[in-house]
Amino acid sequence: MARLAHSLAPRDIGRRATVRFRLPDGRFRDIVGVLESWRDGVLVLRRRDGSVAQVDEADVVASRIVPQQPPRRRGSPES
Repeated sequence: MARLAHSLAPRDIGRRATVRFRLPDGRFRDIVGVLESWRDGVLVLRRRDGSVAQVDEADVVASRIVPQQPPRRRGSPES
């Protein structure tokens, strides 16, 4: 079984990350996006679609830096 780790820090602002956090009802949710800010205990991530998500640091149960997304392929490769 994998161990959950919260490895993000304010120095990671500008990097792409995944964050797992606990909802008020006890369920978990994941967000992947660029960490835009970390201020007053609130992480702000911008998703690929441009929307912004805010997560209270106290609710984060796991996080890590993830690789930048590879460019999308246009059509299929030529044979």
